[in-house]
Amino acid sequence: MSLRRIGALFIPYKWPLAVVTAIIVASSLVSLASPFLLRAVIDNALPQKNLQLLSWLVIGMVAVAAISSGLGVIQTFISTKVGQQVMHKLRTSVFEHLQRQSIAFFTRTRTGEVQSRIQNDIGGMEAVVTSTATSIASNLTTAVATAVAMVALSWRLSLISLVVMPPAIYLTRKVARMRKAITTEQQRELADLNVTIEEGLSINGVQLAKTMGTSPSLIQRFSASSARLIDLELRSQLAGRWRMASLSIIFAAIPAIIYEAAGLPATAGVISIGTLIAFTTLQNTLFRPITGLLNTSVSVVSSLALFARIFEYLDLPVEIDEPAHPVSIDPAQVNGHVTFEDVTFAYPGADRPALSDVNLDVPAGSTLALVGETGSGKTTLGSLMARLYDPSSGSVRIDGIDVRDLRLADLAAVVGVVSQETYLLHTTVRENLRYANPAATDEQIEDAARAAQIHDLIVSLPDGYDTMVGSRGHRFSGGEKQRIAIARTLLRNPRILVLDEATSALDTETERAVQQAFDHLAKGRTTITIAHRLSTVRNADQIVVLDHGHVVEAGTHTSLLADQGRYAELAA
Repeated sequence: MSLRRIGALFIPYKWPLAVVTAIIVASSLVSLASPFLLRAVIDNALPQKNLQLLSWLVIGMVAVAAISSGLGVIQTFISTKVGQQVMHKLRTSVFEHLQRQSIAFFTRTRTGEVQSRIQNDIGGMEAVVTSTATSIASNLTTAVATAVAMVALSWRLSLISLVVMPPAIYLTRKVARMRKAITTEQQRELADLNVTIEEGLSINGVQLAKTMGTSPSLIQRFSASSARLIDLELRSQLAGRWRMASLSIIFAAIPAIIYEAAGLPATAGVISIGTLIAFTTLQNTLFRPITGLLNTSVSVVSSLALFARIFEYLDLPVEIDEPAHPVSIDPAQVNGHVTFEDVTFAYPGADRPALSDVNLDVPAGSTLALVGETGSGKTTLGSLMARLYDPSSGSVRIDGIDVRDLRLADLAAVVGVVSQETYLLHTTVRENLRYANPAATDEQIEDAARAAQIHDLIVSLPDGYDTMVGSRGHRFSGGEKQRIAIARTLLRNPRILVLDEATSALDTETERAVQQAFDHLAKGRTTITIAHRLSTVRNADQIVVLDHGHVVEAGTHTSLLADQGRYAELAA
């Protein structure tokens, strides 16, 4: 993966980074005055007992430290702000791109895996993104400026100091490659851990574990994954540690070699005490940024594994995307005439199409019921209506317009879906209803609840509409959740309704109440009902029987019974 793509993340912040670079250069240059001030103290002020010169030199040392510290604070503020803005943009980009992915992507991807990419992978990059650019600039500037000052003091001693560089760079490259491989393993293991948490600690997961007696095995699975993370973290921290330790020993040995060299007969008296002390001070100053640069390079190479995982998600193709040239419509003016023209659809990897050459005409304001055995293609047809998938061939049209030519927001305003599995957010009843229409007033929310025959139940709760529904609405029964979902759909006021087996899991009494709410919801709208129980569709204007993706019968309840065909068999 090219470092150019990572660098492109910082392009919008080139001016703040330029200011940071200027501050770093200024701070490095100011800091270089300290060794020369120290040399003047030792070689001039102290031997000459010049108190005035000594005072000025000491004031200069304090001033250098104060200026460097002040510049450091400003640099940290700007660089951290830029880093956090880059992190924010990266997080937002990944979330936005994943929101554009089709249902098929989330069907084949573990929920914990998606969360891990956003939380663990992007979180793991934070230190690198926030501090890497400024760390490189700071350490590089300091190293170059210090090297120049060392040469100015003594070019001979400088040659001794710089002999350590080639082995240091070589060892650092090896350590970086080791840590990159370990980082990739760590992120995979973190993703697995996230999946275990998602599956084991969600309300449905806990219920399943308790009823199946699998809690001990889940705990064991979590413990094993956590233990592997300990091992990987140890390997990551210790990877190449002995190599870097050997460098520290070499760095520590260099000053001793310089003292030895300064005492040799050939060099004795050539270098003053002040110069020697100033030089070794500079040398320590040089080794610090060099070590920083080496460690930063290790961090950058290690983080490439994280960037690769994030860019992998950002590069996912969008299967259901906005049209290049959308047809503008006013959702309030849509009639709701739906047609399916030669629609064929196959799920990826499926042996046969889920739908084959389906042709249907649903006049505006009429009711279409889709019936058939499990796997006949009923739900798939409803999903194509809401454009959760696109047909492999053929088209789905609303008032003659292909749904693929409509903006996704316009289509969502026109087509409302109520499915068997109602998803409620972990917030209040009021906010769950307002999710469909953020601008809805409390009065509109209550009117929708009354129409869905759920208002009386809600107001009987201890906190009324401000009652927390719990994770996935678990505190409500299936029929109650369905009626909340109906109220939510009423607030959107869609022209076309898709009711996907919305009452199949309910008891007879609850089904009757929900069906009454559906009848109210469907008034004046085009309704496509996917039915498991034929009792719910006998009054439909048109009933279509599907079998293995094919339309095998169509007509009214009475005519289909009279034909004694597939529908009559299902009714029996």
